[in-house]
Amino acid sequence: MTDPILVDARGHHCPVPTLRLRRALDEAGPGAVVRLLADDPMARIDVPHFAGEKGYTLIDSGELNPPPGLFFVVSRPA
Repeated sequence: MTDPILVDARGHHCPVPTLRLRRALDEAGPGAVVRLLADDPMARIDVPHFAGEKGYTLIDSGELNPPPGLFFVVSRPA
């Protein structure tokens, strides 16, 4: 697997992080893996919901270290 595409959406509120994630996955095409950084607490709900709705896989998620912020790693089917 290649390194994930990094999308840093920290400092933006819902729905911007999810929209940036969608754009990155759409532009990268099938098999893409994107790592999203966000600090809007709503991303905890929005990103998994978006991934499931679109048929993408949420590979990993959690707190950024050092905080504050969250990360999500999402893949698009090949």
